[in-house]
Amino acid sequence: MTIRNFDPFREMMSLREAMDRLLEESFVRPRRTWRQEGTPDAPLRLPVDVYTTPEEIVVVASLPGLLPEEVDITIEGDTLTIRGELRPPLENVEYLFQERPYGHFARSLTLNVPVDVEKAEAVFENGVLTLTLPKKEAVRPKSIKVKTK
Repeated sequence: MTIRNFDPFREMMSLREAMDRLLEESFVRPRRTWRQEGTPDAPLRLPVDVYTTPEEIVVVASLPGLLPEEVDITIEGDTLTIRGELRPPLENVEYLFQERPYGHFARSLTLNVPVDVEKAEAVFENGVLTLTLPKKEAVRPKSIKVKTK
């Protein structure tokens, strides 16, 4: 254990340091949380990765500790919604750190491309949900060969 003399100026920061911290946290390294600021009762905002290929749209989400039947995926019109609930932590322990989120989560995404819902596929492996949504045939890119005369 280290004993230090009280120095009130050690904890103070200059205006420059305060502005640097503000700008860094706001723009350079924004703090990422699952819950929106100021809304403790709102559902968690599920972080997802979404990418597209010429044939499909792929959505990837990490859902540690959940079973496939605990995740609800719906597509209504052009809106994809993923819902579920991350189990609460243990109740009879005293946490030193508690950083993992828990509670209801929901994430809705507007799909800007028509997808074939009948051929959609969801795979859950090692806590990672991969949702593959094939694009409808009408929106897939088509090649037109140029002919010479």
